[in-house]
Amino acid sequence: MPKGTTPDNDRPVRPADLERADAWLAQHGLDDIRPTPLLAIRLAARRATRLAADALLAAFIIAVALVYTVNRPEDAAVDGPGPPRHWSLPALTAVVAGLVLALSLLDRRVRQADRRAAATLPRRAAHPVRLGWRTVIGGPRVLFAVATFAGATSLAVGFLTKQDPTARYAALVLLIGLCGVAAGTVVQLRHVLVRPVVADDEGSLTADVVLRVEDARDVATPSVVWCLPTVSVLGTGLGWWTAAWLAFVALSVIALALITARTARSATVARNVMSAR
Repeated sequence: MPKGTTPDNDRPVRPADLERADAWLAQHGLDDIRPTPLLAIRLAARRATRLAADALLAAFIIAVALVYTVNRPEDAAVDGPGPPRHWSLPALTAVVAGLVLALSLLDRRVRQADRRAAATLPRRAAHPVRLGWRTVIGGPRVLFAVATFAGATSLAVGFLTKQDPTARYAALVLLIGLCGVAAGTVVQLRHVLVRPVVADDEGSLTADVVLRVEDARDVATPSVVWCLPTVSVLGTGLGWWTAAWLAFVALSVIALALITARTARSATVARNVMSAR
């Protein structure tokens, strides 16, 4: 097979993608693994998908901010189901559903790229051990993600008891947004965990584990949860709720930094998996 082509139809792979694959392997300390068209295709698909996902999440935050700003009640006189607010929460629910659907479609693109790459392999290898969520994501990260969503939801629910209509509306907007982000995260993590292996030798198996671990860790990072309060919470003015949210975000970032520092690198996880024979 000529260098830089896939084995099924000699379809060329861009040299830039092969160079990025080589740099990716070096970055993870996998210099003993040769960059292949298979890995280049998989990395290129993930790079494009992550860029699209970042743009999608930015658009989601902007859409939530617009719904909140346009329909925010200014005083108690507009509290309740007034005309300006008839469509706002259903519209926000539709935006959330669109987010979940779009994230699923992006995951589908990655799976399709992996399937096309797998179809080029003369044989398929399997990991020596089953890759469950503890291996791919890790218990601390799972607990952190659950605690982050639970904490954010508790803060939002707690503010629904306030008499201030602006605060209650902000809490409702935040809750709907959190539900959408949580649903999208669960869908994406499920896809990562059940994704079939795309490898034919030990080197590609190691790279497959690294890709799976990095995909899961990227999805489990609650960056959107940290951004959502800026859409509605900070618009309610200074108060204990705003202070609580700022403290919550700051503590969450610190906790994630500590977990990351104490967690094995993805390449180390892959090496451990490959040595478990």
